Amino acid sequence: MSRDRFLARFGVFAECLLTGVWIAVAALPLVTLPAALAAAAGHLRRTIEGEETGLRGYAGELRAALRGGGWAVGPAYWAVLALVWADLALVRALPVPGGRAAGALAILAALWATVTVLRAATAWRPGAAWRALLPGAWRRSLRDPAGSLLVVCGLAVVAASAWFSAPLALPALGLLVAGTLAAERRTGALAAA
Repeated sequence: MSRDRFLARFGVFAECLLTGVWIAVAALPLVTLPAALAAAAGHLRRTIEGEETGLRGYAGELRAALRGGGWAVGPAYWAVLALVWADLALVRALPVPGGRAAGALAILAALWATVTVLRAATAWRPGAAWRALLPGAWRRSLRDPAGSLLVVCGLAVVAASAWFSAPLALPALGLLVAGTLAAERRTGALAAA
């Protein structure tokens, strides 16, 4: 591999890590998480395509994603996760038949919701409505199980990074978005073939 090619690839990797920190800062209010992910996907997409981009461009896309309905997706996503958590707490507290199966289904539902939000965020473009993106992301997460597994593996990397050292989870968020972008490109290539 030539030195220039190595430096270009390393630059994309470094940009992923930096973008992960930007996601963490932008998602501090929690309800802004989907919009922060969408802005990160746009930033990384432009970086991969060789366009000039930076924090100012990320902030502009974040504002656009919030105006496009990203502010409503965040609370809905956290409500789904709260319902899953309540279901798991109920299953643990009451020994009911099928409780373990219900708990496993709840965890799968949380993963599916997370993959759907991530895929919708990477499909978002300025001017797009989140309401239109979510059903397509939901279908892609079902029709492309290998791509969805790629996204789940990215979530596992973030969780393992947080377990090892909490600050490592911040840059890993950028790698998660990059992995989701790869899954979406893969799905587009499969659909075109």
